[in-house]
Amino acid sequence: MNTAGKLSAYGAALALAAGGGWVIGNAVGPVAGSAGVHGDEDAAHRGAHSGTVAETTQPDLPAGLASSRGGYTLTPTSTTLPSGSDEEFSFRIVGPDGEPVTRFDVEHDKRMHLIVVRRDTAGFQHLHPTMADDGTWSVPLDVTRPGSYRAFADFVPTGGEAATLGVDLAVPGEFRPAQHSPSRAATIDDYEVRLDGDLVPGRGSTVTLTVKKDGEKVTDLQPYLGAYGHLVALRGGDLAYLHVHPGGEPGDGKTKPGPTVDFAVEVPSEGTYRLFFDFQHGGEVRTAEFTLPTATSDRTAGSAPTSADDHGHSDDGHGGHG
Repeated sequence: MNTAGKLSAYGAALALAAGGGWVIGNAVGPVAGSAGVHGDEDAAHRGAHSGTVAETTQPDLPAGLASSRGGYTLTPTSTTLPSGSDEEFSFRIVGPDGEPVTRFDVEHDKRMHLIVVRRDTAGFQHLHPTMADDGTWSVPLDVTRPGSYRAFADFVPTGGEAATLGVDLAVPGEFRPAQHSPSRAATIDDYEVRLDGDLVPGRGSTVTLTVKKDGEKVTDLQPYLGAYGHLVALRGGDLAYLHVHPGGEPGDGKTKPGPTVDFAVEVPSEGTYRLFFDFQHGGEVRTAEFTLPTATSDRTAGSAPTSADDHGHSDDGHGGHG
């Protein structure tokens, strides 16, 4: 994926507002006969472990907002799940011929990446389902908190282009929206993670994640999915999807295993984004969560201003496991 690739999104409709500007809404419906998927093909695969997953052939439809695109459709077995910590979720990817797809290319060490998050961006999960011979993917989900969830399937069908499709899932029960204050610092177990840099609408910028444990810089991060870190950004309002991998890769002779991991990011519009940083250390994957408004006009890309709530955490801001 190209580090300069962008998420093109300007005309997506917002769902109903709930909880501090984050939304719960209905899935954007299938787009029959839509051309193009996951990103510009020449750009999206230039470098195995760097770049932004994005859809650029239809600028009015960002990645993950449609359940059907480019002839491929994300088809869940059920869109309603009971509340629980280990609920089975299964789905298929149906191809242009109307049949389930059973052949997928390996992308970042896996044939399928599934991102699941509640529509107020609580309960983030980065999962890797297993596929049966008939093309049915299955994975247990932690959906203990009722509400509307968004599931993003990130994949490359063999012989096709990379794609990100999304679908809404309902977990019945009393919904209590989470509030997310702006934050550049997160604490997960004994780890502290700091985010520096700005999101600058319409142009690329660098954000740097610094990992410490018990106050000491971590210099032995472990490879996870072919990189020392992964970053998913979701735009407030419509959950437009941005998946970024860092420049360089483990074993290339120049990329250090911490304490910092750099990402080149380009966002198209002003707004507030939720960022989820996966990293592995001590044999366990952890997720640090941040809430970052885009930079104002008097800031420059790459600066590291201190927010008023710099060390604040949201209700669910201690991260999850990916």
